[in-house]
Amino acid sequence: MTDHTVTLTQAERARTTANQRPKDAATMMILDRSGARPKVLMGKRHAGHKFMPGKYVFPGGRVDAGDRLMAATGAVPQICEDRLGKRCLRPSAAKARALALAAIRETFEETGLLFGSDEFGAPETAPAGSWSDFAAQGVFPDLSAVTFVARAITPPRRPKRFDTRFFAIDASAVAKRIDGIIGPDSELVDLVWVDFDEAKELDLPTITKVIIQEVEARIEGGFAPYLPVPFYWEKRGSFVREEL
Repeated sequence: MTDHTVTLTQAERARTTANQRPKDAATMMILDRSGARPKVLMGKRHAGHKFMPGKYVFPGGRVDAGDRLMAATGAVPQICEDRLGKRCLRPSAAKARALALAAIRETFEETGLLFGSDEFGAPETAPAGSWSDFAAQGVFPDLSAVTFVARAITPPRRPKRFDTRFFAIDASAVAKRIDGIIGPDSELVDLVWVDFDEAKELDLPTITKVIIQEVEARIEGGFAPYLPVPFYWEKRGSFVREEL
């Protein structure tokens, strides 16, 4: 298997700020495995963003307080919950749940896709903001549909640092889609379905390319739940890869 730690260590990065604690974040790989070649949904970030302008990324962002409070159907699969708790200061089922919900919410905010179930009507209460908008569509987020596939921490002294958990979800888990979210003035200006080879040719952050290759290998391995989850972080100036 390719040693991605070398690629990550050699990537050029400005280290200009005082060190800060990484913020919990979550991102979502939306996979379409219905055809002969699996595809992934990538979004192009607005060129005006300070953070990764113009790059193709998975939808995602930092965890919000409301992510701990939103009602959902299903549960994070136990094996995923256990792995989300590894190498954490204060692991809990609530934190694992909030991370998965953050990935679903950020996907909704950035793409208009609602992953969940419309079989139970609308959630009676929802945190103000995006979750309220989500609930208004008559959809409960479905935690059983997500799989935890990778984790990575931004190196020290970067302007923004995140402890990002990468989740995957099948495109068939979409309950509803809101149009008009993607556009020239939006956070994501374009969405593309691409196979893994096409994805690797896009203008990607280095970590995104690495995670795509990790998930490609996971799919080739049958996408089995027991397959290990890679965890990338920097130790004394070089990236290391652990398995959770």
